[in-house]
Amino acid sequence: MTREYQICTNCVMDTSDSRISFDKNGVCDHCNDYYTNVQPNWHTDERGKAEMVKLVEKIKKDGEGRDFDCLLGMSGGVDSSYLLHLAVKELGLRPLVFHVDGGWNSELAVHNIQVMIDKLGLDLYTEVINWEEMKDFQLAFFKSGVPHIDIPQDHAFIATLYNFADKYKIKYILNGGNISTECVRNPMEWLYYGTDMAQLKDIMKKFSTVEMKTYPFSSILRHKFYLRYLKGIQVVKPLNYMPYIKEDALEFLSKEYGWTPYPQKHFESRFTKFFEGYWLPERFGFDTRRVQFSSLILTGQMKREDALKKLELPAYNPETIDEEFDYISTKLGITSDELRSYLTMPKKFYWDYKNYESVFNLGAKVLKFIGVERSIKR
Repeated sequence: MTREYQICTNCVMDTSDSRISFDKNGVCDHCNDYYTNVQPNWHTDERGKAEMVKLVEKIKKDGEGRDFDCLLGMSGGVDSSYLLHLAVKELGLRPLVFHVDGGWNSELAVHNIQVMIDKLGLDLYTEVINWEEMKDFQLAFFKSGVPHIDIPQDHAFIATLYNFADKYKIKYILNGGNISTECVRNPMEWLYYGTDMAQLKDIMKKFSTVEMKTYPFSSILRHKFYLRYLKGIQVVKPLNYMPYIKEDALEFLSKEYGWTPYPQKHFESRFTKFFEGYWLPERFGFDTRRVQFSSLILTGQMKREDALKKLELPAYNPETIDEEFDYISTKLGITSDELRSYLTMPKKFYWDYKNYESVFNLGAKVLKFIGVERSIKR
């Protein structure tokens, strides 16, 4: 049965999220979750500043006698770029800047990473993922029919960071994730957990053709519990302890470093640009801009009417999309026609393959109960 279309009266989330619900005023559960669970516990005032000062002092103390006191994953996006500036120039930290090259860096991303590194006088450590393995893994996800075909990139980035921190006994990983621009989470139907090893193994077993000899894997149990609680590796998100306004950060990075903005969040990767800008909305009707814009609306950085106007236009450029298909297919070693065949094949979702969803949900409830994390929606 097709559900009648409805859009939130407060943000721009709508029934393309099949599990969305609305209250009597037409306000969605994403908004109500933010107002009830997130906003009251998010402190960017003196309380947040005091917490950050205390945390930074601990990082510095634990890093005494070492070349680096923390690890910072650098994608070239605005969040990680501003975090790097903040860590070095304002907090006085000594991060090892770490970049994972999954084979899809845009020229703009390379430029933005380099201008930051050069001006700050830092070294950049780059881990290059075996391309034959990455390519085959991505093709396996295309063949699986699921929406979350960006997992091979995301998982490699996360696993490599944790593996490196564990190997070199670096206790703190700085992360640019933040409530200010990400308080609304992508529905799980759109972008499923990237660390569900049951799902990854099932899809690889069914569709992979290359043995994954060097690709980095890390299960959520390993990095969320073993590395966190037994090895003491902690992920820190400094942007949550301070006022963080996206447009201000963009303007600052442009003036201070010659950094160049992207058309959309996550577009530092050529693959993610194609995936979020074209594949998801055209194949599934999932537009991640709704999540991104809704986050900005809730945190007072965007007007709802402006978001609605932007959503009237596609996230991709219709004049260049054929070139994008040619680029992506050539890079993956297939024809453009084969790539387009995956666009029209029967749709599948995470529940069509083996998964640990129930385990994830139980873990989230436990972490919320002990006060480690806020609730995880969908």
